[in-house]
Amino acid sequence: MRASDQAFEALRGEILEWTLRPGTILTEVEQADRLKLSRTPIREAFARLTAEGLLVPLPGRGVVVSDLSRETIIELFELRVVLESEAARLVALRRDPAVFLALRDEFLVAPALLEHDDDRREYYALVERLDAAMDAALQSRFLLAAIRQLRPHLTRARRLARDDSARLIAAAGEHMTIVEAIVDGDSELAANATSIHLKKSLKNILNAVDTTTETVTTSR
Repeated sequence: MRASDQAFEALRGEILEWTLRPGTILTEVEQADRLKLSRTPIREAFARLTAEGLLVPLPGRGVVVSDLSRETIIELFELRVVLESEAARLVALRRDPAVFLALRDEFLVAPALLEHDDDRREYYALVERLDAAMDAALQSRFLLAAIRQLRPHLTRARRLARDDSARLIAAAGEHMTIVEAIVDGDSELAANATSIHLKKSLKNILNAVDTTTETVTTSR
């Protein structure tokens, strides 16, 4: 792996996992020393992360991890609902049914995976396979590019939500509805089910954000 890719992956992972929190200022010298790399790959990584919107330039002071406020999360999901609902509609029209039949069989047993904390990794991997299958079936370069541009920010937003078993089981059922609609070629149901799923996901994240804010305020 090139040094610039190494720096990019390390910093990106820390931003997505909230190890580097919004508002954290990063400088080339500091990160080069910490990651044991020269300043050039750090500079290249900063440029790529800035292009993704995860970093924001600070004139003369390096870069800062971008904000992820409650209002920003709402705006992200407003766009996400539009893009991913349309994507689901198109996938239902363009899919290979066999691919999604196999995914449907996996989602049938998804609730069992969520009964134990250790098995949740398997469920998240299943959701990633669904995303990959939908990406492959979409056949719309610009729509896919727009969705992928959102994903790093959405990953950060999801980290704010509590890993609640009841919500995860409900989400698995919502994913099943989407997959079944795609299998059946029902484009309107696929779009509507995706919209409902995303709106419920947003509600769950905002509840976690509001609870955290209330806890911090009460403790002061």
